[in-house]
Amino acid sequence: MKKATAAMLAVLATPLTAPLAAATCPEPAEVARLAAAILDRRAPPAPPVLDMAAAVCARNLLVAALAQPWGDRAGWKVGLTNATAQARFGVPHPVAGAIFHGTLRARSGAEIPAGFGIVPAVESDLLVRVRDEGVNEAGADPVALLRHLDVVIPFIELPDLVHGAGTNWSGPLLVSINVGARLGVLGDEIPVQATPAFAAALADMQVVLSADGQEVARAPGRALLGHPLAALAWLVEDLRAQGLRLRAGEYVSLGGFSPALPAQAGRDYTATYTGLLTQPVSVTVRLR
Repeated sequence: MKKATAAMLAVLATPLTAPLAAATCPEPAEVARLAAAILDRRAPPAPPVLDMAAAVCARNLLVAALAQPWGDRAGWKVGLTNATAQARFGVPHPVAGAIFHGTLRARSGAEIPAGFGIVPAVESDLLVRVRDEGVNEAGADPVALLRHLDVVIPFIELPDLVHGAGTNWSGPLLVSINVGARLGVLGDEIPVQATPAFAAALADMQVVLSADGQEVARAPGRALLGHPLAALAWLVEDLRAQGLRLRAGEYVSLGGFSPALPAQAGRDYTATYTGLLTQPVSVTVRLR
């Protein structure tokens, strides 16, 4: 646990943004065109070149535009939670986007159209739900954070990467599309145990994503920044830099244990978590 806490403290040293009062936003009309393309699932406008502060401002405008059709914001997602993904996008830290009530409607076993987005993808993930606002002062210790959560939930995220092949990806571009947040499928809620043993199980569990029964990706819990709750601790500090806090009842998607794989019609996807509880737990979705 000492190693996990040390890793989390290192992550907290790299919040996403400084306060955004001086950020230069894209034109609202530009963001509105992007939102319309996302909602219509058609080719988006050419991606702008943004710095991170402008990208966060663009994200906030986009979230406001999407909140009416997709339901209000229900929490946050953390992306780029491993060194490989950070290197690909050229940033040394995670990034954050909003998730909506519409992101959280589907339950394990759901059937969802494979063309749910412009560039639809599939990845194994994990949700936590905030019990109380003490999470904002809990720091980096996993057990301290667990005291302010009530459940963890197996989760298959179904993001929309929006920009297609040949895109010159960057961290700011990913943030400007709200880190690709779109849909997800929830498994059964697992009550949190605020104990060292449960915290260790989160780090040591194996998360396997399979398609039609064949394994396509595998990672331990610690693949997310050394411990899955490191993503939560980072998010708290990133929100604090923007004058925001996590609220009771909000959900946090902690990041992908698998790379974002292209969503394929006619396939059944299952994420299985072994070692978190006595028996493996899983969540499934069929893309039609």
